[in-house]
Amino acid sequence: MGDAIAYVRFARYAVPLAAPVSDAKVATGRQRPLSQIDVLTCEIGTSDGLRGLGFSYTTRAGTPAQYAHVREVGESLLGRDPSDIGKTYEALLWAGASVGRSGVATQALAAVDVALWDVKARRAGLPLAKLLGAYRDSVRVYNTSGGYLQAPLDEVKERASQSLAGGIGGIKIKVGQPDMKEDLRRLGAVREHLGDGVPLMVDANQQWDRASALRFGRAVEDFGLVWIEEPLDAYDTEGHAQLAAALDTPIATGEMLTSVAGHVDLIEARAADVIQPDVPRVGGITPYLKVAALADHAHTQVAPHFVMEIHVHLAAAFPRESWVEHIEWLAPLFEERMRIEGGRMAVPDRPGLGLSLAGRARDRLIDDVEFHGSGR
Repeated sequence: MGDAIAYVRFARYAVPLAAPVSDAKVATGRQRPLSQIDVLTCEIGTSDGLRGLGFSYTTRAGTPAQYAHVREVGESLLGRDPSDIGKTYEALLWAGASVGRSGVATQALAAVDVALWDVKARRAGLPLAKLLGAYRDSVRVYNTSGGYLQAPLDEVKERASQSLAGGIGGIKIKVGQPDMKEDLRRLGAVREHLGDGVPLMVDANQQWDRASALRFGRAVEDFGLVWIEEPLDAYDTEGHAQLAAALDTPIATGEMLTSVAGHVDLIEARAADVIQPDVPRVGGITPYLKVAALADHAHTQVAPHFVMEIHVHLAAAFPRESWVEHIEWLAPLFEERMRIEGGRMAVPDRPGLGLSLAGRARDRLIDDVEFHGSGR
């Protein structure tokens, strides 16, 4: 009799931001300001007494659909060997086969997949990065949350200075406004404020057409940007490839893609210098590792999007030195905090992800469901 999954709990949380933020999608009228992050968690308990925690998330819409999906397929986890992650993932895909293998369905399964990897690493008594095979004990970290478009320029500069003083190594600001001259004005002022030695990125959140993106890229070649992120529609692989070939500044994209196949298209087309997969969006750690292996084979950099609490482990286990994005929005859910100094984020030395739900997370709970079994 081996270990078996004996308990599963799914929960929905709403985590409000300190203040709403706006990127280029808001500036162009395509979305409303972002005021909260909706999170789906999965807690797994095994007959051997192990515990695992995983999570997925959405912005503005989607978590109720994810929650509905796992309520339907989640009970089938009971009795399964928690170490058989690939086999379990495939079984859950087949359980929900009629809704496909990307998007809401696999984003819901991401919470399960992350929890199973957490269990596996905890069983080994290792941080997830060490279980996967770490190349380093810390990763380069940049901040995004201080650079949104609703913030006046003086606030953006002040927040950047605070981030650097707090040990963060790079700064990303949002661009992609209808008036490109305003983007260039803000970017120029931030570069002057930071100096040439501070790594600086920009993110247009998919709001340019091909001609505008090329024009912006040529205008900022002398700024020494680490990358230009999402200059075009996330699914415009051909346009990204043309842009990457035309500019010296690296092109980054991939965060919106919800399947391994979507990232394969980018990699094979040489459409990005930096691929930015997101564990919850691509469907979990299992598919993320496939993307990372393919990117490494193609000599392409990987800089995962958001959820630093998961991605610090995966970036540490990637052969090429990478970046992790510091956004503190999920902090109210967890007891632990990420340790940052000298421009780098340390990999937690606790087993698994090194995370536990905070008691105060109950204040943000929307709904939950539990499944119990005796194991096998």
